[in-house]
Order: sequence, then C-alpha cells, then structure tokens
Amino acid sequence: MVVKVYGPAYASPKRVLVCFIEKEIEFETVPLDLLKGEHKDPEFLKLQPFGTVPVTEDGDYILFESRAIMRYYAEKYKSQGTDLLGKTIEERGQVENWLEVEAHSYNPPIYTLTLQILFSSKLGFPCDENLVKESEEKLAKVLDVYEEKLSKSKYLAGDFFSLADLSHLPFTQYLVGKMGKEYMIRSRKHVSAWWDDISSRPSWQKVLQLYPVPF
Repeated sequence: MVVKVYGPAYASPKRVLVCFIEKEIEFETVPLDLLKGEHKDPEFLKLQPFGTVPVTEDGDYILFESRAIMRYYAEKYKSQGTDLLGKTIEERGQVENWLEVEAHSYNPPIYTLTLQILFSSKLGFPCDENLVKESEEKLAKVLDVYEEKLSKSKYLAGDFFSLADLSHLPFTQYLVGKMGKEYMIRSRKHVSAWWDDISSRPSWQKVLQLYPVPF
C-alpha cells in the first residue's frame, strides 16, 4: 500500500521522505500550505490534532511525529533498502542515543534560528536578534560535541549511516543555505566532512529536487 506523506515542502516531513527513499518505500505526497493555515483545517486536524506536519497515512494507520515515523518504517522494512537502525542491539542503542541528541540538543536551537531568520517576516512578527544570538551560541556548543564525536567515527552512531544522521538533513540544509550560516559547519573539520557526506546522498538530493523549499 502506498503511504501518504502530508506537507512535503517543509523540513520535518523531509526527514520522512528521505527515510522512505532510503528504505525503498512507495509513497505519495499531499501538499499543505502552512503559511495559509491549511494545517489548521478541521479535516487535517482529524489526522493530526496538534496541527503540525508531517502526517503519514498508511491505510487507516496514522502517525504524526517525524522521528516516530522514521523509527516505525525503518523497523517495519528493516530487510529492504538501507539499514538505518544498525545491525546489532549495541548499534541500535547508539542510533537511538544520537537521534535523541538531535531531537533535544540540536533541533531546538536550529529550529529557533529557522523560525526567527526565515519565517518571522512571513508569519508577521519581528526577528528577535537576541534570541538568534543565543540560539547560535547553543548550536555552536552542540556542534563542538559533534566535532569531537565525528573525529572518532564517520557517522554519529558509528561507521554506518543511520537515522541519527538522516534526521539532521532538513534543518541543516536551511542553516548552510538560506540562513547564510554555513560557517558553523565549515569551521569544524569533521562536521564539515560529515555534512558533505550525508547531504550528497542521492536520497537527499532527490528530495531537494522534488520538493523545493516553499519560500
């Protein structure tokens, strides 16, 4: 059955899309314009009561948190496509560990930077420069930890590409692209090499080609 993915133009749904391409899962996309408030439509709220994207609809099976979606489908289709979870329970533990780091340490400051720098004017509020400075400082400290980790292994969970790396792709693309803060990656030798590696994967290049940033 083809899985529907809602909101493909935005960052968090792109995590799901690149996961699906890596796992060779058949999907179709359902566009949503968040700037027009389509995610608050009553019909969409029946699928996602919190009114955010992504949502996946697999028959009558609904999920709506990007990392939960990735974990579920990477496990469900573990035997096909790229193994994104590791081959041993120890490797799986490292994948989960660094996926949590991404969610709780990396994503909050980079999400704030995205919101303030790229979306504030579109959403009708002024960019808070103090918050931008504070978030950049927080992100820099996380990237320093990554630099140390990536000096010892090719990828975050070890010497294999996994969900832990994949989950960084969409928002880091904003950072090095439209945000104009590529120096935060390039000033760290091992982080820079890691970014070049993961961002050049055919799956990610395909997502960028098919679903460009909506602004």
